[in-house]
Amino acid sequence: MEAEAGDRTVIHVEGLSRSFGKLKAVDDVSLDVARGEIFGILGPNGAGKSTLVRMLCGLLDPTRGRATVAGFDVAREPDRVKRVIGYMTQRFSLYEDLTIEENVRFYAGLYQVPRRTRSQRIEAIVRELGLEQRRRQLAGQLSGGWKQRLALACATVHAPSIVVLDEPTAGVDPVSRREFWEEIHSLSARGTTLIVTTHYMEEAERCHRLGFIFSGRLLTVGTPREVTQSRHLQVFEVELDDVGAASERLRSRPEVVECAHFGRVMRLVFAEGLDARAFLERELRGVAPSLDVRESHPTVEDAFVHMVKQEHA
Repeated sequence: MEAEAGDRTVIHVEGLSRSFGKLKAVDDVSLDVARGEIFGILGPNGAGKSTLVRMLCGLLDPTRGRATVAGFDVAREPDRVKRVIGYMTQRFSLYEDLTIEENVRFYAGLYQVPRRTRSQRIEAIVRELGLEQRRRQLAGQLSGGWKQRLALACATVHAPSIVVLDEPTAGVDPVSRREFWEEIHSLSARGTTLIVTTHYMEEAERCHRLGFIFSGRLLTVGTPREVTQSRHLQVFEVELDDVGAASERLRSRPEVVECAHFGRVMRLVFAEGLDARAFLERELRGVAPSLDVRESHPTVEDAFVHMVKQEHA
């Protein structure tokens, strides 16, 4: 039974750090996650995302600070933490020479699902994740999307109150990725708390709240809208024939936060306070006699790129 069954905060992290020799993989991270929340941990490769979630799963001891998961201390009570968590790793780590049903049954035993209810629970999770028609298929024969479904079934067969998904859709096609996220939101609607690490910016938009991590430090926490608005960015799209010449002209300008191509459309991000439309008309007058300039909305990706560039600076 969870130690804080009545408390809405199910994960509490306070000054958590982890070092490997001189390398600080996670540096003084503090945050709270609520019951039923989908909390995204966003950052580039090597930022410290996986190290952070491994500490939250009781798999790695903190160097400094503390964290509780469902009321259990990750350093002092790692075995209790592991019983209330389902952990899905970045790489497919199930047994490829076993069938779907055999993999789920093996993990049900590993997670100590009671024998009297084990078969019933296996049937339920196989049905929930649409694996019934493939239950006798070998895991090694599955496509990336079906492997992810199987991995999620194995991670949740013991009905954990918290599920940690470490880069869950890496290498999965867009349709399977969208379907997988529907399953994540179904779990959330039933009260399961989900921690999702990702570097896919479009996936970040699907989380309830985000934490941006860079070089082991948590830069900001908030809803996708809050995180985006906090950067005070303005975005414009310009359609023109010679995108290359225009891009070359603008990339070196300090006013331009980001410049990206989408066919004949150039998407430009500026900081707040600049008359961006007048700036574009002035700078591109020699490149294009007439401009189609449209204002757009900043995204989580825009906010993240701006944040990372500021940190590098």
